[in-house]
Amino acid sequence: MKLVGLTGGIGTGKSTVSALLRARGVCVVDADEATRAVQVPGSPGLERIVEAFGPEFLTPSGELDRARLAAIVFKDPEARRRLNAIVHPLVRAWMAERVREAAERGERIVVLDIPLLYESRGEEGLDAVIVVYAPPELQLRRLVELRGMSEAEARERIAAQLPIDEKRRRARHVILNTGDLEWLRAEVERVWREVAADPPGPDPPGRGRRG
Repeated sequence: MKLVGLTGGIGTGKSTVSALLRARGVCVVDADEATRAVQVPGSPGLERIVEAFGPEFLTPSGELDRARLAAIVFKDPEARRRLNAIVHPLVRAWMAERVREAAERGERIVVLDIPLLYESRGEEGLDAVIVVYAPPELQLRRLVELRGMSEAEARERIAAQLPIDEKRRRARHVILNTGDLEWLRAEVERVWREVAADPPGPDPPGRGRRG
């Protein structure tokens, strides 16, 4: 079975690419879904977050107040490190179990959708990585126009991640998301043909395809 990482930057359109891959029948294991699963009320993950950050980060119904926590961790690198130290091991375990299930079903290729793939060194052990790319100025515009962020908030979110141009440099496969949805569909099909044809093997450091 071939393991392929899917990543990008905030505002590059990775979630749309993930949905397009699922629509064509690709097995996608989603780190965001894993994160939600390990933070449900009553879970050890949520208990550890409350211990580290305080009960004020819970909603009245006992769920994690994600927006309030995000407002803290995107401004404070130390808080972000503390949160990642709690969440990342739990997420990896959840995703590993989904991969094991996919292998038992006989899946030939499994895509691991991980927003912070390179930041968490999640590329180790993968056969290839796909980066969804949009230039930083387009990331910024999408966050402001489509998500309603202030420009300052959008810049903070972008700066909290590895620069998208560096991710593009590292990846074997690059999907350029600079056009409309039909453009993106074509890019997904182009890159997926590359992925399916590629022999297994990790990306050589700094030798990614530039798209």
